[in-house]
Amino acid sequence: MIRTRILASLIGIMLSAAITSAQAAEIDPAATKMLQQMTDYLGGLSALSVHTQNTLEHQLDSGQRIDEDISVSMTMKRPDKLQSRRLGGLINQDFYYDGKNLTLNNQNANVYATEAVPGSIEEMLDYAHGKLGLELPAADLVYRNVYPLLMQGVTSAIVVGKAVINDKTCTHLAFSRPDVDFQVWVAADGQPLPCKYVVTDKDTPALISTTSVFSDWNVKPSISDSSFKFVPAKGTDKVDFMPLETGSGQAN
Repeated sequence: MIRTRILASLIGIMLSAAITSAQAAEIDPAATKMLQQMTDYLGGLSALSVHTQNTLEHQLDSGQRIDEDISVSMTMKRPDKLQSRRLGGLINQDFYYDGKNLTLNNQNANVYATEAVPGSIEEMLDYAHGKLGLELPAADLVYRNVYPLLMQGVTSAIVVGKAVINDKTCTHLAFSRPDVDFQVWVAADGQPLPCKYVVTDKDTPALISTTSVFSDWNVKPSISDSSFKFVPAKGTDKVDFMPLETGSGQAN
């Protein structure tokens, strides 16, 4: 027991020293360069598919934290095709965008909503967020030119060090803004693909975080356009999207 505590203390001291060293520069150019390489690479892909395992923290009125796990599979084809599925204990949703229509299918309730939204993937995502209140999973992965947006208001950018995620060596980056902290782990070898994200909301007293771990990347998937077109199953009813001002349960 004593040996275990000593070992744990030594590991803690080593980690603390590494993080303290990383904090020396407020904006480390190495961190910002690596983040931009990652976003530029993703933005330049004509298509991709990826699986994301997300953990969302919630806090009960008692102060106790509860984690919610959601599995997301996403496929994208530029300039105007996107399909994703969210699956969790309380969620079973499909999202489709075929370049003309945006559809959210709730399999648990056997209902779907469709809205005409012509344009690019980025224009559709902006519309979905601003007009419908939809927070779509892994949206940062498909936005082109997202680097300036991520860096808005950043006051700290550091390279924390190396980590191993899903048996892959990744470089751990950490960024801070007045409203949010975000950490990104980027593959150290090969293409600069994200291995993991952690986003912490600093506007919440409990500093609630969302963690996303990425796997099964395919940057040259073979996808037919029909994969992005929603065909309702028998017995599924069409409903309208809720007006944004009356509620935001559509993404849940």
